[in-house]
Amino acid sequence: MERGMLRIILADDHEIVRRGVRETVASQDGWQVVGEAPDGEAAYALTMDLKPDIAILDVSLPRMNGITLTRRLKQDAPDVSVLLITMRDDDETVNEGLAAGAKGYILKTDTQQHLGAAISAIGARRPYFSPWVSELLLDGLANGPRRSRLQAFTTRELEVAQLIAEGEGNKAIAHRLGISVKTVETHRASAMRKAGAKNAGEFVRFAIRQNLIVP
Repeated sequence: MERGMLRIILADDHEIVRRGVRETVASQDGWQVVGEAPDGEAAYALTMDLKPDIAILDVSLPRMNGITLTRRLKQDAPDVSVLLITMRDDDETVNEGLAAGAKGYILKTDTQQHLGAAISAIGARRPYFSPWVSELLLDGLANGPRRSRLQAFTTRELEVAQLIAEGEGNKAIAHRLGISVKTVETHRASAMRKAGAKNAGEFVRFAIRQNLIVP
């Protein structure tokens, strides 16, 4: 690998979005997309294998959403800087992403204008937020940020919660995460309690509101 090369992986379940990011990266000398993934679990494995400088993640990834993935990467690959991109423009989602450890956050509607600047800043270890997100954060400083209910979840509870909301059963979740069914049941009960959900239907509605899954 050429000295000084900025190595990037990107994860989005839409090929058209990945293509747009690839084109932006390819337009700059010294930047290279070294891997792509269509879901969060694949992105985690790819990041741990390739150890890129930057991971560009969609917030609404299937199998492990971008915020949960950011939490895991902060723990397991702290040298990888995360840039979150999303259609979600609510303050709760932004605060969740920053609390998880993201270094940057831009809206997908802003990618053409701001993606290159975001990669440059994060590559230099500086944070970057698109203008709307910056305004939201300043407003939060003035009025106090709204605490997300997901901040009470552990990383493993978030992983289990997303898979439950995606319709996976306890055995399938246990196999996928490499844990016992009993452990899944424990995390499931805790996640339901923290969500204030009495049944699966209520939990799915909670997951949609909290951006764990996209309806």
